[in-house]
Amino acid sequence: MRKLFTAFIAMVAVALTFSCYQPAPDSAAAIKADLAYCDSQLHRTLAELADSSGHIDYTMSPRNILAGESHWNLRKVDKAEWCGGFFPGILWYDYEATGDTAILRQARNFTEPLAFLATTPAYDHDLGFLVITSFLNGYRLTGDESYRQVLLACADTLATLFNPRAGTILSWPRHVGDYGGHNTIMDNMINLELLFWASKNGGNDSLRQIAMSHADTTMAYHFHDGAIGYHVAVYDSIDGHFLRGCTHQGLADSSMWARGQSWAIYGYTMCYRYTREQRYLDFAQKVADAYLERLPEDGVPFWDFDDPRIATSGLNDLTPSESVAPRDASAACVVTSALLDLADYVAPDKAAAYRHVAYRTLQTLRNHEWRGAERCPAFLLHSTGHHPAYSEVNASISYADYYYIEALIRARRRL
Repeated sequence: MRKLFTAFIAMVAVALTFSCYQPAPDSAAAIKADLAYCDSQLHRTLAELADSSGHIDYTMSPRNILAGESHWNLRKVDKAEWCGGFFPGILWYDYEATGDTAILRQARNFTEPLAFLATTPAYDHDLGFLVITSFLNGYRLTGDESYRQVLLACADTLATLFNPRAGTILSWPRHVGDYGGHNTIMDNMINLELLFWASKNGGNDSLRQIAMSHADTTMAYHFHDGAIGYHVAVYDSIDGHFLRGCTHQGLADSSMWARGQSWAIYGYTMCYRYTREQRYLDFAQKVADAYLERLPEDGVPFWDFDDPRIATSGLNDLTPSESVAPRDASAACVVTSALLDLADYVAPDKAAAYRHVAYRTLQTLRNHEWRGAERCPAFLLHSTGHHPAYSEVNASISYADYYYIEALIRARRRL
């Protein structure tokens, strides 16, 4: 059976001189090879997206490859398709890795259909996911002023979902009736980056204040047992008081849903990066450590840490069944990217342990059984989307590939 990272971190604390810790000598070569693999898979995807005349419909974005399938299922770019920005984001990261101007053109082509979001009322919190991945990466790499304008407009739109009485951004306006109040989901922590970035790049400082209010309120009410996140926090829509925490995609209200916890780790690390407020750094470590305490030794979590099937699921059992709990490569990638970021800000002992986990996870995902390789053009297999609805279970999913290549880029910068 798997071992837990708690014991590993304790061992590392005794055995290593943290200030001298370095990743394995072959890490730079391995990361280079990983990025080359991603580039090859991405070219396969682009070839498959083209019709017989070479034309690509840029309004259709890869979303998933389900278990047993070998080609991307596409979704129309739309305000309700929350994954629409991940494929453009993958292209931007591949361009950063390779400098390939052909990839640059494709990144621009797949980003452009999302520009309508700058003039569209907010549908939900996922507006951040849609434009951070696409336009923000594009602006970072090209300085294109039109991209900045889209981002600023979208930040103002996202801010319209803020409820000052609750102190958070409304995640799902269409589900207020279902939850009986102002609902905020953990995923929303990622979208705060749009507000922080905009406040530093021409937007109103109120955007920063909204983001910090959301982060602080989430910290106060969105966690149980100290550092385990609910998927959904519900607040009274009138006076804003906290009503309850519950789940939507996790096993139970009291369980640790892996991807939800990954959003918290990534989100609070990002909050610290933008604000340098110590409480965010402290909390990022707290939620990261809660996750790492129960993480399998290969670095890839089961979809929910409290699934009772974990007790009889081996780490090599990658096909879920009635007796085998699914794994979630997407959560592993989000956390790996976050830990590489978080390690830059923490004490040397924590930094060494976080980097070790990140590199161990990348090592696992380097193995053939985790890769699309010849089976499909996705980077990775074995992600879990919405397990309670049994949707995208044991699948390749665009956001797993996005955070995977982001983690690789972050790793390359630090070698």
